[in-house]
Amino acid sequence: MTDKATITEKISQTIDNAAELSAEEQAETKSRKKIPFWVFLAGVLLLLAGAAIGVYWGYRAGIELRKQAQLNQVVMEATYQFQLGLVDLEAGRYETARKRFEYVISLQPDFPGAAEKFVEANMLYSLALTPTAAPTPTLEPTPDLRGEEEIFNQITQHLANKEWAQAVEAIQRLRDKNINYRSVDVDGMYYIALRFLGIENVSRGELEVGIYNLTLAERFAPLDVEAQNYRNWARMYLSAASFWGADWARVVRYFADLYPALPNLRDSSGMTAVERYRVASIRYGDQLMTQGLYCDAELQYRNALTIRPDPTAESAVAQAAEYCANPPDQEEPEETAPPVDGTPAPPAGEETPVETPTETPSGG
Repeated sequence: MTDKATITEKISQTIDNAAELSAEEQAETKSRKKIPFWVFLAGVLLLLAGAAIGVYWGYRAGIELRKQAQLNQVVMEATYQFQLGLVDLEAGRYETARKRFEYVISLQPDFPGAAEKFVEANMLYSLALTPTAAPTPTLEPTPDLRGEEEIFNQITQHLANKEWAQAVEAIQRLRDKNINYRSVDVDGMYYIALRFLGIENVSRGELEVGIYNLTLAERFAPLDVEAQNYRNWARMYLSAASFWGADWARVVRYFADLYPALPNLRDSSGMTAVERYRVASIRYGDQLMTQGLYCDAELQYRNALTIRPDPTAESAVAQAAEYCANPPDQEEPEETAPPVDGTPAPPAGEETPVETPTETPSGG
């Protein structure tokens, strides 16, 4: 009986423990289910934000990839057409080559060599043209064009020999004689002659004339990159030289931009751009020394010495470096108070003159 009671008691105790555990688990489950609404909302917002960011960056990456693909396609097409243009140029198909190079420039204006080849194809195309016979009027006698044809052939020969000035002169004579004679061909020849003559004049120091030639050429067709650069350099030189002796800071700044591109560019004086930069740097350094800006003056002298050695600049840079490290004391003159009677004080270092009293003659 005792064993049965013990077993019954243990079973009862086990059931009670199981009930207690079940109650605790239910309470814990209820506590877990009670999640605040704002936590759930924040989680949803974070998920949405993450998805939006992912979509945005994916879209941006897609755009960049598409742009890069388009750019690569343009470069490949331009390269392909440029190579075909070279083949056409070599084979004597100048008109086709000219169109190909023009198309390459439209795709990529800065494509290496395209502008130069376009000008070359244009020139060869003009030279290769054969005169076309004009229809004979029925009521009027056939005009004698032997003079025009002879001048036209002279122009062709001058262009082939790269005699640009003679070609321009011959074109002007042809236009004075008959402005309508093969006007399209003559215009193309005029552009070529003026373009090369302008670069030639700029290169030999006739800047104003070269600028004028290139400006005239631009009336017939857009200038290529090389011709534009020569005209811009000539204008920069003239602009910088106009401040010579009046504004050294501006002269230095302009020629600092110019001389690395075309150091031997010069004007009618024969002074090159790099030499003007060197001399202007020394003059500007002298000006800064008088203003007490010794460190800035040292920099200008050193810029001049990078061009070539100069004993004067070497001496000046040594003094400027010394003053930059240890500026000299600038003593200010002492002010002398004016006398009480209002008479101006004498200059420093001078004594005040003593007036000698005048004797009054006695009346006796």
